[in-house]
Amino acid sequence: MTDASPIHTAEFPPLKFGGTLRPSQREAIAIAQRKLAEGHRRLHIVAPPGSGKTILGLHLWAETIRKPALILSPNSAIQAQWASKAASFLSGDAVRDLTSTDSERPAWLTSLTYQAVTLPKRGDDDLDAAAVDLWIENLIRRDQASDIDEARLWIDDLQRHNPDYHSERLAAYRKQHRDELAQAGDALPLLHASSRAVLQRLKERGVGLIVLDECHHLLGHWGRVLADARDFLDGPIVVGLTATPPDRDGKDQVDLDRYDEFFGPIDFEVPIPAVVKDGFLSPYQDLAYFVRPTAAEIDFVANIDDQFHELVRELCAVRLIEPAAEPVGRTPRPSGEDYASRPIGEARTDEASILREDAPPKAVEQPVRLAPLPAWLMSVLTGLRHPTGVAADWSAFEKRDPAFAVAASLFLAQRGLKLPSHVPLPVIDADAEPQPETVVLVPVIDRYVRHGLRRSHHPADRELAEMAIRRLRLLGVQITETGCQSCASPAGRVIAYSKSKMLALPEILRAERAVLGDRLRAVIVTDYEKTSAVSAEISHLLDEEAGGAMAAFRVLVDHAETNLLDPVLLTGSSVLVDGDLALRLKAEAETWLKSNGFEVELSLEPKSPTFSVLNGRGADWCPRVYVALITELFQRGLTRCLVGTRGLLGEGWDAHKINVLIDLTTVTTSMSVNQLRGRSFRLDPDEPLKLANNWDVVCLAPEFTQGLDDYHRLIRKHGQLFGVTEDGVIEKGIGHVHAAFTELKPEGVEGSVGVLNTEMLARVGTRDAARTRWKLGEPYRSEPLRTVEVRPCVSREAGGFPPFRGAKSAWTDASLSHAIGKALLGALTEARLIGSQPALQVGERAGGYIRLFLEEATKDDSGLFAESLQEMFAPLHKPRYVIPRSFDRVQNTWLSRLLPGVVGRYFQRRDSVLAMWHAVPSALAKNRELVAIFERHWQQHVSPGEAKYAYTGDGANIVQQARRSGLAPQGPVHVKEVFL
Repeated sequence: MTDASPIHTAEFPPLKFGGTLRPSQREAIAIAQRKLAEGHRRLHIVAPPGSGKTILGLHLWAETIRKPALILSPNSAIQAQWASKAASFLSGDAVRDLTSTDSERPAWLTSLTYQAVTLPKRGDDDLDAAAVDLWIENLIRRDQASDIDEARLWIDDLQRHNPDYHSERLAAYRKQHRDELAQAGDALPLLHASSRAVLQRLKERGVGLIVLDECHHLLGHWGRVLADARDFLDGPIVVGLTATPPDRDGKDQVDLDRYDEFFGPIDFEVPIPAVVKDGFLSPYQDLAYFVRPTAAEIDFVANIDDQFHELVRELCAVRLIEPAAEPVGRTPRPSGEDYASRPIGEARTDEASILREDAPPKAVEQPVRLAPLPAWLMSVLTGLRHPTGVAADWSAFEKRDPAFAVAASLFLAQRGLKLPSHVPLPVIDADAEPQPETVVLVPVIDRYVRHGLRRSHHPADRELAEMAIRRLRLLGVQITETGCQSCASPAGRVIAYSKSKMLALPEILRAERAVLGDRLRAVIVTDYEKTSAVSAEISHLLDEEAGGAMAAFRVLVDHAETNLLDPVLLTGSSVLVDGDLALRLKAEAETWLKSNGFEVELSLEPKSPTFSVLNGRGADWCPRVYVALITELFQRGLTRCLVGTRGLLGEGWDAHKINVLIDLTTVTTSMSVNQLRGRSFRLDPDEPLKLANNWDVVCLAPEFTQGLDDYHRLIRKHGQLFGVTEDGVIEKGIGHVHAAFTELKPEGVEGSVGVLNTEMLARVGTRDAARTRWKLGEPYRSEPLRTVEVRPCVSREAGGFPPFRGAKSAWTDASLSHAIGKALLGALTEARLIGSQPALQVGERAGGYIRLFLEEATKDDSGLFAESLQEMFAPLHKPRYVIPRSFDRVQNTWLSRLLPGVVGRYFQRRDSVLAMWHAVPSALAKNRELVAIFERHWQQHVSPGEAKYAYTGDGANIVQQARRSGLAPQGPVHVKEVFL
């Protein structure tokens, strides 16, 4: 379209969808029409990859809103899809006349990338003053300084004594200031001239609709710009489409608020299981394969562990008074010389004197070494000293920084040091799952480094601080001026990109090929092609290809069986082809390019005996073209195994024949994981019974501090994924991969690796059974249910009976769980905390678990019931009230033994036995009136007994005694979302 004149005065062309809408699309359009009729000018729709978001958006444009539209997408592949799928509403030349992907020639439908309208201008303005102001504000807000003067003094002191770290933090605050300019609504002046020109042309074209595809990307710079651009374009209707809402952890609250205001609440959401059950996405099963690190990798991780433990020993070692080599001038300090302005323990001589609260500091002329970590912590706890002052009591101290308070008291208690009288002994649950030692060590080392060593006037202490920071970084912990946070670590990288993972690929693909034969279409996705981020300390273990697409490709072409799949590697600049396939692929590629009107000259460059590089010359040779080319050849089966990065084969990439996905990435956010897994869900018209296998490869070394990082990453990945379980329930979380993962502690997984791998490979041949478990086409609830799975284990109570007159059947796990659930439901209903009483459903599942949920309950009611039930079955953790549960133990008497069974039963003796103390759920423990309601229902359905206030007095003693004597619930309890 070449006419640059405005089109908003022209009549909107007659357009109509030539296909049939899916049920979810019809429902979404009906909701959109109602909202627009009510005057709303924004729509927010969540639907999984492959569910038809593009057709939905085009239908809203063509048949509902009928105004010039701007479609924005995160990459060029998705941008092109919008233009091509517009053909479903247009015919012939109308597609070319009414749609455009050229930012210089807007049309009725203009499809662009976000980058086209948000490109920032370059600039190097002096932002130091504003950056320092932000730094000061942050220190005060986080209680690291009490006022502006103290914060500025701290920053100036840091610049003198640690200039490199000062420069690093100043650069970070410069960037924050730039971001805040955009957050304040001044985004458009910060744009490049080309982006401002694009927006001006769109304004002149009269854009009345903006469709923001994959709108979860709009929490940062793009969102800031588009918030202003909407006003610049005179407030068009905004439609946000995404496969998954954005991950909110760690995001700036201003950006979150803008996103929420921009899109509003979700108007319509299509869960993946619903689309699968309706037959519009392929069913799938999630599988995992486990490996051990190589011997060299284990040695490296073990050495990092040794360094960490050596650091702890050095921080705890008693240090003699050691004057600096040269006198160091004292920095002027604010009056009061409190904890915030002087490192605790400075100018004291030995650990013994530190432990005496009345030991006066020794005046010296030169700086002396800081007290060792145990003595320093003892001084902090003795004085209840926070960075900005002194707490009134232990409760206030713990409330200010609970993680540090608990860790410090545990650290000292574990070393046999007597805690100050006002510091309670830490509660250690002997039956709880063991916590990594870093849970205790990291908080205390972090505080010691930031408020002790780093601020000491002795150079040796500052050197020790830097050593501690370096060694913690090896374990994935970064200490900043305001606290510690997770970061990339060499140890974690070695585990994540272990060479052993690549050796799992032939094992998986051999099993898949044995079942699928030539129908196999496998995709292996990695984080990157190669990496330039290999640090010096791990360069002997991880070369530039380790864990990347190139390493995976080499393994495949060098292995006799996987080489038969004719692997192809897609990179950001070229295509690597299995040597056996190279000539055939080149010929097919030339035919495809010519038929699609691309002018490209292809050549093959042998790189090794096993593969060649396919090079292209010409303006049309770019990733968008050759990704489409190789995808088409993959669909045909010319190659049956593609390798690439999630940047190329992730969001927006579409190949419906994929039936095996092997995920070698380290992504764990729900947004990224759902986008990646969505690649394999597409229906294959040639395979109506398709079922996709999605594999994770996990490296385990549980004997080391970070040896379970990959396993925890697996758990996080599946935390937001639905999958089908062995009993036909569609469940969110790791339990759908294998029931053992719900039950096994991480340390126990390694001992089961052989069995688990064998079972996972066996599942490759059970696709039909897995597909049957999805119950496709059968009725289902339109929303997931919150369920609780418990295992009461009443067998420990030796067949006890309900403590009620006339009870003839002993408790079972199911009957006891039902009684407790019934008491809870009755109490919540009477207290009017949930609506009309829904039906309580109780079922048994594998592993001895009992599943409880409310049928036909609202989302809020279902959630409150699940949360409350979890509190009742979980180990006691600071409950406000507790209530006893007893059972009747039946004892035969001499008379009952003599008389026949039915008659003799009436002469048995029943003794009441205390079985357990349970927490009164917090929703019913807020006041004595609510507790009385709960008591009444408990006594009616479960057991006699009165609730006890557990914060003080007898109730607190009861809780302690219950924990020690095994009369507190031990779990496990699992709250899950399921489709039933």
